[in-house]
Amino acid sequence: MDRDAVSAFLDEVFPQIHHGGPGPVIESVGPMTATMRLPYHDRHLRPGGTMSGPAMMGLADVALYVAILAQIGPVALAVTTNLSFNFMRKPAQADLLAEARLLKLGRSLAVGEVLVRSQGRDDLVCHATGTYALPPR
Repeated sequence: MDRDAVSAFLDEVFPQIHHGGPGPVIESVGPMTATMRLPYHDRHLRPGGTMSGPAMMGLADVALYVAILAQIGPVALAVTTNLSFNFMRKPAQADLLAEARLLKLGRSLAVGEVLVRSQGRDDLVCHATGTYALPPR
């Protein structure tokens, strides 16, 4: 699936993703990769005005899902089975960018990592790893 097809699929099966303000946006998909942006918005902030941990966790989770969908097609029932997060530093008051890379895409499991940065910064704010269970195809 290309970027537009994955985006349309997410809008169809997860319409709530954009309720209450802007949700994650697919910037690009490629072989075993996806890049996503989470716009800086009040709904994602924690006290102190920076993006919250739950916002970063959701962004990383959906970035892995998008990387998987781009490879296997519209499979709504691919589900997260594990996520692990290392929060490295306080994010800037800016959009977040997540770069997901699949490390393994098997018949029943997909494993990947996500690097999350504040827009315009090179330092990581979060590193995540995750595993998805894939339904029989």
